[in-house]
Amino acid sequence: MTQSTPSAPVSNKVVPMTAAHLPQALALSQAVKWPYRLEDWQVAFELGNAYAVEQDGELVATALWWPYEPDYASTGMIIVADKAQRQGIGALLMKAMLDDAAGRNIILNSTAEGEVLYTRNGFVPYDAVLQFQDVLAAAPATDASVPLRAMTAADRDAVLAIDREGSGMGRSAMVDRLCADGDVLVVDRDGAVSGYGIVRRWGRGVVVGPVIARDETDAKALIGALAADHVGTFVRIDVTESCGLGSWLETLGLPQVGRVITMARGQRPQPGPAATLFALSNQSLG
Repeated sequence: MTQSTPSAPVSNKVVPMTAAHLPQALALSQAVKWPYRLEDWQVAFELGNAYAVEQDGELVATALWWPYEPDYASTGMIIVADKAQRQGIGALLMKAMLDDAAGRNIILNSTAEGEVLYTRNGFVPYDAVLQFQDVLAAAPATDASVPLRAMTAADRDAVLAIDREGSGMGRSAMVDRLCADGDVLVVDRDGAVSGYGIVRRWGRGVVVGPVIARDETDAKALIGALAADHVGTFVRIDVTESCGLGSWLETLGLPQVGRVITMARGQRPQPGPAATLFALSNQSLG
């Protein structure tokens, strides 16, 4: 009888992710039914720091993190292929990111399945994000009392200041990139910009976000106006549970389809009193 040779144990090593990995990363996200396009991976990769695990030259896991000022970071797009599960790869990726981002307060949005890993690594829940999406059947009603206009280059400093006020973090590289890729509206009262929102191509259609405004009225006006040009298109928006817009979004024909837990390792972001983060750019970037 011929005895089979035992297979060699898998040796997993975290390596820097490169642009050449992106097509395989897209396939990993498609396997777990995440809606990223290759273009979405490209933006996230260019803005952040990315890690990968390969087995026999094949990408089996990814993880990314994005630095924000002065000492914050967001992490996400953590995927481990089914065939590489239960090998400690998630823990390896988490250690690599925490080592790389040492000294920063880190936020993330976790599925229920991931919460155990993150809790083990010192993350504490402090809010949640609700996901709403569908093909938009009709344009939302407009609120003419809120003065909206398209963003211009002269508004950049004001928009970045509003983003920092509402998010509690300096996210200039992210905001600049998303503004360049999408359509941006601002709330302008007598020359003072007090809110902004972006809609851009992403995933199955468009995503509305970030949206940061001084109050719920302005946020609804921004969201409604940004969505209005995309009737018949798949529209997604991820809002903080604490902002209270969930029921209103459902009246627009965008049902809630998911909920993730917002967690922080270290100090959670400390937004200012003049603006609130209503909608995220996406669940990874924040």
